[in-house]
Amino acid sequence: MSETCDILISGGGIAGLTAAATFAARGFSVICVDPTAPVTAREDVGADLRTTAFLQPAKSLLDDAGLWSRLAPHAAPLQIMRIIDAGGEAPEPRVVREFNAAEISDLPFGWNLPNWLLRREMLGRIGELANADFRPGVGTSALFTRTNEARVTLSDGSRVSCKLVLACDGRASPMREAAGINVHTTRYGQKALAFAVSHDLPHQNVSTEIHRTGGPFTLVPLPDRDGRPSSAIVWMETSANAARLAALDETAFETEMNTRSCGVLGQLKLASRRTLWPIISQRAERLAGERIALMAEAAHVVPPIGAQGLNMSLTDLRTLVDLAEACPEGLGDQAMLDAYDKARHGDIKLRVSGIDLLNRASMIEARPLRDLRAGGLNALYSLPQVRKMLMQMGLGVR
Repeated sequence: MSETCDILISGGGIAGLTAAATFAARGFSVICVDPTAPVTAREDVGADLRTTAFLQPAKSLLDDAGLWSRLAPHAAPLQIMRIIDAGGEAPEPRVVREFNAAEISDLPFGWNLPNWLLRREMLGRIGELANADFRPGVGTSALFTRTNEARVTLSDGSRVSCKLVLACDGRASPMREAAGINVHTTRYGQKALAFAVSHDLPHQNVSTEIHRTGGPFTLVPLPDRDGRPSSAIVWMETSANAARLAALDETAFETEMNTRSCGVLGQLKLASRRTLWPIISQRAERLAGERIALMAEAAHVVPPIGAQGLNMSLTDLRTLVDLAEACPEGLGDQAMLDAYDKARHGDIKLRVSGIDLLNRASMIEARPLRDLRAGGLNALYSLPQVRKMLMQMGLGVR
């Protein structure tokens, strides 16, 4: 069995589904495959309990794809980014600095949504698009390219001929491997615990990063749950300590969680199960091969700091869409793919390196170095132009 389409997307995670809806909404025929069926209910086994913050520049892309109208009712705005250094002798705030989106924009920094819900709403939108075909339970198994087309063999034995293969199939991307593209990987000996909580105090649309040792403890606003304020937490720790925390019973875990949160939102109560995720940095040596483009985690992986991961992926997507629309007849040709690599390579390298440095700073255990970190935060915040520049860089604004 063989069929054709404009774009074959390998990977049906958040980035892959966004790409499928975006390209289909612009008239390209799209087939998106993923070997794992998406989990679209919070309580179901395998549900991704992490959340994703769509930063400001992503809104227009989601709007154009017909996704934002479905997502907006479920989104929690992120108006203020608060950074707390709690690296003193006691686990309590000693430096608190707030970055308010009002300094640079009339809009919030972004909007936060649970990953399982994003899959549900994105699949709903893809179902409305006649030229988009999502196939769960089907992966990619082989890639053959020529100058004018790519042929992809799927795990069910079928074959697809297309103009462009878009690899959105994760940090161990089979399509990247099939294209012979190498990656540079950094391992930190860290894992992240992801879960949801309810709490006593309203979050007031403030996202809070608390730095002590091991990695940041980040609270991101969610809509109220059962009449109580709610937040998503990503708690980065050394691998050994993360495994220890994950194995604690609920009462013992909540005790440690409340100590680590420094009480910034009052008493926290676990509101979901805990999931554990490895932390790495990774960057592909190049972003394209013959008839294939890499985006999202197939192209770059960063620790979950500053909401950069998916928003880098959406910048990848915006670049590809602009190039495809500028010259539809050249979809997937070498000129388009060379332009994509040139447009994205430098920014990706800069951001991966920058987040690597921030993560290493957040892991510091030695007290004198933690004191230096606190002093650096104070110094950056005290300079208004630097503060605004950092906020604009975080949004991806040049």
